[in-house]
Amino acid sequence: MMNEETLNYRQKEIEEEFAFFEDWMEKYEYIISMGKTLKTMPENQKHDDLLIKGCQSRVWLDAHLNPDGSVHFEADSDAIITRGLVALMVRVLDGLSPRTIAAADLWFLQRIGLQDHLSPTRANGLLAMMKQMKTYGLVLSAKS
Repeated sequence: MMNEETLNYRQKEIEEEFAFFEDWMEKYEYIISMGKTLKTMPENQKHDDLLIKGCQSRVWLDAHLNPDGSVHFEADSDAIITRGLVALMVRVLDGLSPRTIAAADLWFLQRIGLQDHLSPTRANGLLAMMKQMKTYGLVLSAKS
């Protein structure tokens, strides 16, 4: 199972990818392209109880425990940038242990300057996504 070392590796990888781009328009395009790689959640799984509260656009997030004890996230959004943001979060946290997710220090967000370049509503949505993923980590670590 993957742990904190994997979490830090993934964050460093994203930090290096974002450093490659000159300006924020390119970074936004990259975020949008990440959203396009996110597997679409089937319509019949998009229940209201999976919607993240605090997001202006609709974001569905679900998590379950894999047989090996790691967490698998499924997510989707009806907005292209938000879909990219949730894809970014899934990329960082998917496959980690519930405890690692619950305790995750997501320092990469600060280092790539994401909060400074999102509208207040998107920044709040990103915070809500992060909180929901950590909550899943807490709940699933109690179950495991």
